[in-house]
Amino acid sequence: MKKKTVILGFVGAQLDKGGGSNRWERWRPTVALAQHEDLLIDRLELFYNGSYGYVVDQVKEDIAATSPMTQVRSHALPIEDAWDFEDVYSCLYDFARGYPFDMEREEYWVHITTGTHVAQICLFLMTEARYFPGCLLQTSPPRRPSPGDPGSYALIDLDLSRYDQIAQRFHSAQQEGVALLKSGIATRNPQFNLMIDEIEHVAARSRAPMLLMGPTGAGKSFLARRVFELKKARHQLSGPFVDVNCATLHGDGAGSTLFGHVKGAFTGAASDRPGLLRTAHKGLLFLDEIGELGLDEQAMLLKAVEEKRFLPMGGDHEVHSDFQLIAGTNRDLATEVAAGRFREDLYARINLWTYALPGLAERPEDIEPNIDYLLAQFGAETGAAVRFNKEAREQFMRYASSPEAQWSGNFRDLSAAVTRMATLAEAGRITSAVVSAEISRLRRQWRTLIPAASSSLKLEQVLGDDAVQQLDLFDRLQLQAVLDVCRQSKNMSDAGRKLFAVSRESKAKPNDADRLRKYLARFNLDWERITE
Repeated sequence: MKKKTVILGFVGAQLDKGGGSNRWERWRPTVALAQHEDLLIDRLELFYNGSYGYVVDQVKEDIAATSPMTQVRSHALPIEDAWDFEDVYSCLYDFARGYPFDMEREEYWVHITTGTHVAQICLFLMTEARYFPGCLLQTSPPRRPSPGDPGSYALIDLDLSRYDQIAQRFHSAQQEGVALLKSGIATRNPQFNLMIDEIEHVAARSRAPMLLMGPTGAGKSFLARRVFELKKARHQLSGPFVDVNCATLHGDGAGSTLFGHVKGAFTGAASDRPGLLRTAHKGLLFLDEIGELGLDEQAMLLKAVEEKRFLPMGGDHEVHSDFQLIAGTNRDLATEVAAGRFREDLYARINLWTYALPGLAERPEDIEPNIDYLLAQFGAETGAAVRFNKEAREQFMRYASSPEAQWSGNFRDLSAAVTRMATLAEAGRITSAVVSAEISRLRRQWRTLIPAASSSLKLEQVLGDDAVQQLDLFDRLQLQAVLDVCRQSKNMSDAGRKLFAVSRESKAKPNDADRLRKYLARFNLDWERITE
């Protein structure tokens, strides 16, 4: 089905003005659009400010006489100064956010010939940023003026990569996207914030697959949904968000769930099933725990990602689905490839934009803003505002940020803890007694999950007897304690936070891993050697 053509633009306060019969002898850009024999305009969205309504009325009348099939809708924008960049851009931005763009049925051309130079620049930038999801339309008068000659027109399909410097001027728009990805949570971890900045940049400019790595509960599914919402707000997606946990897919059910099946494909297939890849058409498909997929499903997924086509189970005809993919995993897929459990070609295809989401214990500075967010969420859902007493807040933050707090379930653990405390709060106040009970609960919970500590690594095993004999007793005891902490930690950053938990608070930019690395280097040791 051919899409309808919709043109958006400003009425030309001078160029489109015309009175009397001689107005047809002049080239008027907006009216001329309707005079092209090879151009069928279904609808014209015409912007103007309050003082030029009479020009709009004349343009409507003339277009109705020239092209009766073209619908003209006028929009009075509250622009006080048409040469004020902030004023014009704000009005266009508000219009774009409220306009019901329908990318499935309509294509949009943004007319930049009329209006002030400021208006034309704003239209260009709004289109480049995809707030107006379409092409630019430039019209020109005939070379030799002739009554009834509509002149010429040209479409400009922006190559976004050529205008990066211009796009960077819209810091506020970029910040809005970042805030959406973080749900408005004022996260403080510098590395995490840099990662979110890049994801916002990539999400707005790329349709390539994205891979989110990180432990369970680190927020992979949450972030994938936010990327979808950002893309939808920029009119890059019109379909749904489809979230699939691949760990729940097994046997024939895995292929059927993802790719669909035809009636009779296997025992129990009593009717056709479209499958989730087709459901995600024009939308975003999030495959969480993609490392759990079988090799056959991986091969089918690769074809679907590359060609946007695949065969349903038992089918003879390929089906089409134009979806965007985000994959999530808590496995090291490179290791899975080496072990033959994950296809190398699929890994290469989804590994273009890869981001490792840190666990909550690696972002202790973000615990407090997340607590505030969770309390606000609790209040919105229950209608009851809940707050900490000052002493209770300080008590919980001391524990939550300490090395003792495991946060093995990451943000799921934190969400559960806040929900419990908010539920038990009397008169909307979380007291020290409530916090103490929650801390005891978390300690019991994590005590049952912590595996037995790795056997202690003796200094002689890594340094040799002779080298150990050259150390003072003080150095031996200290180094042994450091080795024990390292053996019980997930990585060097985790060990560093535990070892320097107090002194790191006095540093503006603590680098715990670097401090630990330098300490070990004094004894010719490194992380790999002591954790083998």
